[in-house]
Amino acid sequence: MARPRHTRRHAVRDSVLASPVRLPVLALAFSLVYGTVGYVLIEDFGWLDALYMTVTTLTTVGYGEIEPLDPAGRAFTLSLIVIGFTAAFTMLAVLTSLLVSGQLGRSLSRRTMRQRIDALRDHYIVCAFGRVGQAAVEELVSQGAGVVVVEVDPAREPAMIEAGVLYLLDDPTREDVLEQAGIERARGLLCAVDSDASNVYITLLARARNPDLFIIGRASSPESVEALRRAGSDRVVSPYRLSGTRMAALAFQPAMLEFVDMVSVAPDLRIEELIVGERSPLAGASVREAASPYEGVMIMAVRSPDGTLLVPPRADTELSVGDLLIVVGPMDALGDLAVRAR
Repeated sequence: MARPRHTRRHAVRDSVLASPVRLPVLALAFSLVYGTVGYVLIEDFGWLDALYMTVTTLTTVGYGEIEPLDPAGRAFTLSLIVIGFTAAFTMLAVLTSLLVSGQLGRSLSRRTMRQRIDALRDHYIVCAFGRVGQAAVEELVSQGAGVVVVEVDPAREPAMIEAGVLYLLDDPTREDVLEQAGIERARGLLCAVDSDASNVYITLLARARNPDLFIIGRASSPESVEALRRAGSDRVVSPYRLSGTRMAALAFQPAMLEFVDMVSVAPDLRIEELIVGERSPLAGASVREAASPYEGVMIMAVRSPDGTLLVPPRADTELSVGDLLIVVGPMDALGDLAVRAR
């Protein structure tokens, strides 16, 4: 599959030695080499003396000459002063411009951000910070999950800064960018780019880099749903279809959806997925025994490793290793239950 093309130019790399500063730095380095070699050839100085003379000349510290210079040496010193001062003032002008424009501060901020991204584990990567991506990030952050956003459009940087999330201002269809986002250490990937072709391509890259990654793809058209699944998406979401389904459900079952919304936004109520681990005391226990120690906790569904789904499970249903539990209840109680399930 061909890689999607983007009309926008990629963001400039965030290195402090990017193009505006690189030329003055190279000019200063050239001045040192020019002066040292010149004094060796013209005045027959040793290499250390020549370097010393060059540095004292460029820094204008006012020390005297190591040895009296002949006319050729003085003419060379004048040329060295011109070259060195031009490079120094150019460097000063560039740094002043970067400070005034804020570019230097943003560059240093992004470098710190990349260090924080490198320290993340079991986080979620969200590709694109449009309306769908913003809603997903808001929910992930509210659940306490680590999030890294990869967005190619520089115009959305202020919104990401305001949201307080870690981000990379780059193209999510590039493999090296996904590596910078920590794709091999991530728990999940949300492909929320407007282009279905880009989402398919990102899914292919991510699945190849991390076979255990949980990938959710966005499909704008029905034809892209199967393509995303074949590419490796564990789940495919169609925002337009979901909106229509929700509107129809609101028309027929408003009370049910109000209950689901209440659980989603209630400050002390959550719906969680728990998996019964090999050493969990819940293995072999019944649904009643698992939930009874916690007030307000209800096990709403149990899915066995073979895919069998019980909704709702009977109170005497025995839990086994690998079972996935859908549980609703207070956050503190679910936290304790999650520890027991491991």
